[in-house]
Amino acid sequence: MSKIPIPFSEPPWLMGLPSAYYNESHRKWQKTCRSLVDELMADAQDWEREGDVPEDLYSKFAAANMLLPNLSAPLPIKWLKKLNITHLPGDLPVEQFDYLHTLIYADEMARSGSLGPSGAITTGIAFGLPPILKFGSQELQERFVPDIITGRKRSCIAITEPGYGSDVSNITTTAKRSEDGKFFIVNGTKKWITNGLWSDYASMAVRTGGPGPSGLSMLVVPLLNTPGVRMRRIKVGGQTSAGTTFIELDDVKVPISNLIGKEGMGMIYVMQNFNHERLSISIGVNRLSRVALSSAFEYVMKREAFGKTLMEQPVVRHRLAKCGAELEAHWAWIEQFTYMMTKLSEEEANRELGGLTALAKAQAGKVLEVCASTAVLLFGGNGYTKSGQGEIAERIYREVPGARIPGGSEDVMLDLAIRQLVKNFQRKTKELETIQERPKGSSKL
Repeated sequence: MSKIPIPFSEPPWLMGLPSAYYNESHRKWQKTCRSLVDELMADAQDWEREGDVPEDLYSKFAAANMLLPNLSAPLPIKWLKKLNITHLPGDLPVEQFDYLHTLIYADEMARSGSLGPSGAITTGIAFGLPPILKFGSQELQERFVPDIITGRKRSCIAITEPGYGSDVSNITTTAKRSEDGKFFIVNGTKKWITNGLWSDYASMAVRTGGPGPSGLSMLVVPLLNTPGVRMRRIKVGGQTSAGTTFIELDDVKVPISNLIGKEGMGMIYVMQNFNHERLSISIGVNRLSRVALSSAFEYVMKREAFGKTLMEQPVVRHRLAKCGAELEAHWAWIEQFTYMMTKLSEEEANRELGGLTALAKAQAGKVLEVCASTAVLLFGGNGYTKSGQGEIAERIYREVPGARIPGGSEDVMLDLAIRQLVKNFQRKTKELETIQERPKGSSKL
């Protein structure tokens, strides 16, 4: 294998080109992540073929302190110090971890060419723990954070239902107070819950009030070995090893004290949590597109047909060029986007970047679709085969729906992005008009 990287196989900054975004801490972190991920996920392709990951994989990631980078930056420093966690692998102080470190981690985790094995490790803690950290009371955090953050227990995020996916405001799973006032009694179903099979708890969106978004709340709902909870695996086209789960809840007793934040605020908590999820998806899906495109690039340089390599065919170069432009343009946007996250407060980022996060996630799915389909075509019959040299293209092509639907389906994301941009424009216009209407002049008599 050549030591010179195949074109499009790495982001420009890892191809030796200059970048204004990354400092020495980021460069050292990238090397650390690649080394550890290559070690811990060495058999990722085999696991995806088999549809499951080893039972001890999560504990291995926990032991290596490689679960923490799944959380949004900045990390929960107070909790980490309380648990005597001061550094991440590579001797990175937890205080220095920023969103570019998050980007690097998510990018490296997707290099296996499948979202399944990485999803089995990342999805639950990445999106299930943050609502507790950001909105939960100190008492709630004391009960759940230590075990989850160290990997002794597992959590997941449970929003989607059979009849309500991206339409979060209308979910129907109910949580009604018991007669003695000590419990919420939860009834309903949750579907397509990644990591649910293995999770001790779910940060779950439930309906505690009337219809619409104001009736939603979030609870920490116990799952494994809990009376009234039944879980079964769902077989999906991609991410076969990520533990996609159907959850049935029948009169499940959840202590009132498991309420996350305030009752009726669930919709706001869910929406803010989506921002980290959608950015993480965008990063991983871009890398998946990169694996597909660079694999096809390598293949057409050596595959011969009609007396010459496929790379010598103009139509092949044209296909690669169009995909490369989409891929690198999206990556440049993601880098710029992530850099802004390192400079804005969480409140500013949620307000200014929420709609753009949805748009970046939608664009990621489009980029993957064009790169994966092109890879399949360029591999020819090999790209339609679940083994051999074209297997990577066939597998990544099956990941396309999983990139375009979960985390907010594509059409909903496109609409949300524009609505959010309009809302911000109208707010800023009103603020400017208010400033201009203020009385002017001197205070002197």
